[in-house]
Amino acid sequence: MNQFDQLHRYLFTDVSVRGELVRLQDTLKPIIHSTDYPLAIQQLLAEMAAATSLLTATLKFDGEVGLQIQSQGKVRYAVVNATHKQALRGVARWDEEADLSSATFADLVANAVLVITITPTEGERYQGVVALDKGSLAGCIEDYFERSEQLATRVFIHTDITDSEAPKVAGMFLQVVPQSSEATSVTADSDFEHLCKLTETMTAEELFALPAHDVLYRLYHEQTVEVYAPEAVTFSCTCSRERSAEALRNIEKDELLAIIKDEGAITMNCQYCHTEYRFDEIDVEAIKSGYSSAPDTTQ
Repeated sequence: MNQFDQLHRYLFTDVSVRGELVRLQDTLKPIIHSTDYPLAIQQLLAEMAAATSLLTATLKFDGEVGLQIQSQGKVRYAVVNATHKQALRGVARWDEEADLSSATFADLVANAVLVITITPTEGERYQGVVALDKGSLAGCIEDYFERSEQLATRVFIHTDITDSEAPKVAGMFLQVVPQSSEATSVTADSDFEHLCKLTETMTAEELFALPAHDVLYRLYHEQTVEVYAPEAVTFSCTCSRERSAEALRNIEKDELLAIIKDEGAITMNCQYCHTEYRFDEIDVEAIKSGYSSAPDTTQ
C-alpha cells in the first residue's frame, strides 16, 4: 500500500495535544517539476507543500489555506495553496541570475515575509504576516502560531528530492489544544514538551520508510492516541477555460481582436499547471455576447 499522499490526524486523549502527519510524493512532483526549478527552489516548495497541508488540516470549516513568500531577493515569490479537501498546487518565481547551488533557507528568503491566508468558502478572509527570520520554514510557522493564535506549536519537516522520479517530503505537527473556546496556551507545558522531544527522535529515513501506524506507535506507544482515518492529498489546479474566458471579459473587444490579428490567437497559460488555453475571433465574439467562449478547437 502506498504510504504517501496521505494526511493522518491524531489526538492525545490523556493530554491536551493534537498532531498531524503528512507525506507527499505523487502530489509533490507536479509542484516542484512544473518548471525547471533549481534544487533549492524545489526544496523550498516541497517544505511549503507539507506545511500547507498540515495547516489546512487545522481548518474547522470549508475553505482554502495559502502560504506565500514575498521577497525582492533570490526568491521573488513562492506560493502553495490547499483546499479543505487537501487539493494542493504551487508555483515559484526566482532570480534566475542568482547562484542558488549552495543557497540555504536564510539565503533564499532574506528580507522576505511569509503571508498565511485563510479563505473560508463562506465568510471573511483572514491574512497573517510573519517575518522569515527563524532559520527554517517550520520555525517561522511556529512563530506565526505563537504570535497570532497564542498556541504552542511545533512543526517538523523532512525532504528528500535527490531522486527526481520519487521526490519526497514529510511533515509532522503538534499543537496544544485550548481547554475552552476562550483559552489559549502560548506556553508549552511539560506534556507538550515531552511529546516534542519524542517526535524529534524520528529520523527522515524512518519517516519515509515506515508505515504511518508504525511511525506513530514507535513515537507514542506510551501515550493514549486516537488516530483518525487518513485523508488523501492530491495535486489539483483550479484553472479552467471558463475562468480564462472570464478574465478576458473585462478587456476591450477591439484590443482582443488586435492581439488575435497580430498573433493568430490569444494564448493564456496557467502558472500552476501550465495548461494552455487559446481563444480566436469566434471565442471573443462569444465572450462579449455573454457566453464563456466557443468550444476549444485550437489546442
